[in-house]
Amino acid sequence: MFTWGKKKIFMALTACLLLASLLASGCMEQSKAGYRNNDGRQKLIVGSDLYPPFNFIDEDGEPAGIDVELAKEAGRRMGYDIEFKNINWPDKDDLLERGELDCLWGSFSMSGRKELYNWAGPYLVSRQAVAVNKNSSIHKLADLEGKFIAVQTTTKPEELFTQHKQSNIPQVKKLYSLSNRDLIYAMLGKGYVDAIAMHKSAIEQYNKDVGTNYRILEEPILVTGLGVAFARNDKRGIDKELQKTLQQMRADGTTRKIVAKYMDNPDEYLEVERSGE
Repeated sequence: MFTWGKKKIFMALTACLLLASLLASGCMEQSKAGYRNNDGRQKLIVGSDLYPPFNFIDEDGEPAGIDVELAKEAGRRMGYDIEFKNINWPDKDDLLERGELDCLWGSFSMSGRKELYNWAGPYLVSRQAVAVNKNSSIHKLADLEGKFIAVQTTTKPEELFTQHKQSNIPQVKKLYSLSNRDLIYAMLGKGYVDAIAMHKSAIEQYNKDVGTNYRILEEPILVTGLGVAFARNDKRGIDKELQKTLQQMRADGTTRKIVAKYMDNPDEYLEVERSGE
C-alpha cells in the first residue's frame, strides 16, 4: 500500500529531482553564448577557424590577428568580453543556430549571404584570389579552363567555381573542396592541382610564414566586404550596436592601425565602398 509516509518521501524525491533538473538547465544556459561573467560584463562567444592573419594562435597560445584585435576593441567599447572559439568552419551555421556561438567573425565574406544572417559590416574589404606555383603557365583567370583547382569547403571560391554565376570564372576540369586549408596549400606545392583559390591576404600570409612563393594572379575572382554574422533569429540588436561601433573605429583610425600591424598595404583593405555591400 502507498502510505502517506511513502508518499511524502516520493514527493521529496520528486522535488529534489526537479530542482536538480532546473539547476542543470541553468548550468547549460550559463555554458551557452551570451552569459555574464562574475563582474557582470556579458561575454560574447565568437566562432572562427584559424585563418592567418585574421585569426591565429600566438606564441603564448592565445588567439591573435586582425579580427581578434578588432573584436576585442569593439567589445571593450560596447561593454562585452570577447571569447574566440575555434570551430570547424563547415559546422558554423549549426553552432550559431544552436546558440553555442553569438556570431561568426573570421574573414567572412558577405557577398551572396546577405539574407542568411544579420550582419555587422562590411568592416574591411577582401579580394578572393587565385594562386599558382611560381613557374606555372597560368597568368590569368581564363587560363584555368580545364585545370585542377582546390578550395576550402563552404567558402565563396567553392560557390563561384561550382555555380558559374560570374562570366570571368572559367569551367575547370576538377574542383577539390577540402575542409583542411593546409592540405589545399600542400596540394598546390606537390603539383596535385594547378591552382588554389581563397582570400588574397591568406595566401600572402602563408607565403610569408612558410617561405613559399606562390604567385597570385592579378585579376581577383571577387572583391567582397567582410562582415560579422549573427543568426537571423537573433533579436538582441547586438549586430546593429556592433555596426555603429565598427564604423566609429574606421572613422577614428583604429581599424587602420590594427590592420597595419599585419598588412603592408592596409589602405587596400579599408576600401569597403568598393565591395558593393
